[in-house]
Amino acid sequence: MEEQSGTQTITSTSDQQKSVPVVTVESFYTSHAEKLQMKLDGPRVGFHRKIREPTINRPGLALSGFYTYFAEKRVQVLGAAEHSYLKSLASRARVRRFRALCARKIPCLVVSRGFHLDPSVLAVAAEEKIAVFRTPMITMKFINAATIALEVDFSPTVTEFGSMVDILGVGVLIRGASGIGKSECVLGLIERGYSLVADDVTRITSFEGRELMATAPELTRNHIEVRGIGIINVASVFGIGSIRIEKRVDLVVTLQDWQEIDEVDRIGLDQGYYEILKLQVPHITIPVRPGRDIARLIEVAAMDQKLKGLGRNSALEFNEKLLNLMETKETRNGLVVSKSKPRSARREDREGNCDRESTRSPCASSGDVCAHREPLSFGNLGVEGRRRGQWQKHYGLDDAGGRPRIEAAHSLRRTGCRPGYS
Repeated sequence: MEEQSGTQTITSTSDQQKSVPVVTVESFYTSHAEKLQMKLDGPRVGFHRKIREPTINRPGLALSGFYTYFAEKRVQVLGAAEHSYLKSLASRARVRRFRALCARKIPCLVVSRGFHLDPSVLAVAAEEKIAVFRTPMITMKFINAATIALEVDFSPTVTEFGSMVDILGVGVLIRGASGIGKSECVLGLIERGYSLVADDVTRITSFEGRELMATAPELTRNHIEVRGIGIINVASVFGIGSIRIEKRVDLVVTLQDWQEIDEVDRIGLDQGYYEILKLQVPHITIPVRPGRDIARLIEVAAMDQKLKGLGRNSALEFNEKLLNLMETKETRNGLVVSKSKPRSARREDREGNCDRESTRSPCASSGDVCAHREPLSFGNLGVEGRRRGQWQKHYGLDDAGGRPRIEAAHSLRRTGCRPGYS
């Protein structure tokens, strides 16, 4: 187990049994003869030879005598160019060049476009025990289709002891100790309308190192074992819509006894991962306790994972909302807090800001405010006007409402100071 900041990766060693694929000419022909339209042209020999690279080679340069960097581990395809070149050679030269090619221990030969090889060339292939096939497909189309088929055959596969279910298009692998309730949980999910992929034993294949595809072994496919009931044919009991042949692994759920978990995740900010064939899959652990509806919890976990795939993370959104609320409350209390700075730095910034404001706008007393006002002229005022003007001069007001003093008080309050304090 490896722990990083915000992530947790679990790599299983005891539960995974990796198998190294071995592809022979016989398995290649048996599995893909119909799709690739291949037919045996000549005797049935060399079917035990191994194909050691999942790609195709065209031996045009090799037939001309250049064997540097010759890909002898691949299936050899003779297209229109190679066939025309062999026909242009004399009979002895043709046999000699073809014998040199077969001496390289190639797996097999495929002749495209439905061409037939010369009988003398076929005799050399039979003598060297190399199988020759013929296909009517165009050379490039055959190469593309055969390469894809070989990639599938060469994909690494592991056996994971767990059940696989398709929940709303999300492939969920359910792991856990024996007797923890995996099959009962899968049965509850099937009753809710979801599809079974595999029970107890799941075969997982990595395609081109990009995605993991899960399926069931041929023997246990479409069946589930429930303690106290026995073996159930899911397709017969729940209908054909309750099963699926294969599904991509999108989420791994581990069922664990409540007492065995030291700390239960209650927020979901830290994303865990489960590593299968060097690919990391999102992983969560669900505590098992009597009375808990585990099937419902796994269903919600699958829907939440589907939501994350659409770019919505509930835990992160809630955390951001909480931080914004805390910042708003602190701002209302007169403390503008920066998210990126620690508390000590924020306090120093506030003190520095107050000092700078005091330097730019020094506080003035009420007498100073009155001293800066323009003197009033009482020449043309009547008795009432002179009396009012003297009152305004004494209190520093322009009208009975006291607007200048109020504005001065507001300006002083904005600088963080109080009137009457220098």
